[in-house]
Amino acid sequence: METSKHKEADQIQPIRLILTDDDSFIRESLKVLLGLDPGIIVTGTASNGREALELLESGTAADVVLMDIRMPDCNGVEGTRIIKSRFPDMHVLMLTTFDDDEYIIQALQNGASGYLLKNVPPDRIIQGIKTVHNGDMLIHPDIARKLAGLLRPAAAPQTHSQPPLDAYGLTRMELAVAEAISEGLSNKEIAAKLFLSEGTVKNYVTEILGKLSLRDRTQIAIFMLKN
Repeated sequence: METSKHKEADQIQPIRLILTDDDSFIRESLKVLLGLDPGIIVTGTASNGREALELLESGTAADVVLMDIRMPDCNGVEGTRIIKSRFPDMHVLMLTTFDDDEYIIQALQNGASGYLLKNVPPDRIIQGIKTVHNGDMLIHPDIARKLAGLLRPAAAPQTHSQPPLDAYGLTRMELAVAEAISEGLSNKEIAAKLFLSEGTVKNYVTEILGKLSLRDRTQIAIFMLKN
């Protein structure tokens, strides 16, 4: 009986999702595919970033916005910016076929929680939604490597205006956690890599955010890649 009650409780609060894509066929296809997972419910669909914002402002319940990058009127980069400015706690996951350097960086700088390419299997998209909903950052490994190269140009000389990382007061373990975040690892993966508990990793993340005066994990990743 207890087990049955626990199962019912687990199903009470599925992740509420707004789908944003200018292609109606993709929207409807994703709505059907994602709806097969009992842990996700699509509460609204939009054809551009501004429509997604309007849904949120009208009271549509959502925990995650799944957002295409290239859309007319208001693309995913701008959509992320305006959504995060009004709903800073909203998780935005970018989903696109375009492996575009400039769009990737802008989306992350605007507060996107992660980025996936559309050619990944549906179960990876579902897992990605659950990952960013849990507060972790999600970046495709190929994109993470590319970001490192873009934000750390080989020809850029070291200057005194950029203080060394230890000047920020980070401990060796905090640095290790921050580096793992910049590689796109989740708290669970960081815990396994550094032989820590997930709770300890969360505490380190909180300390890092405080010491670097940053808002979220995405900003930690960008900070580390730039440095």
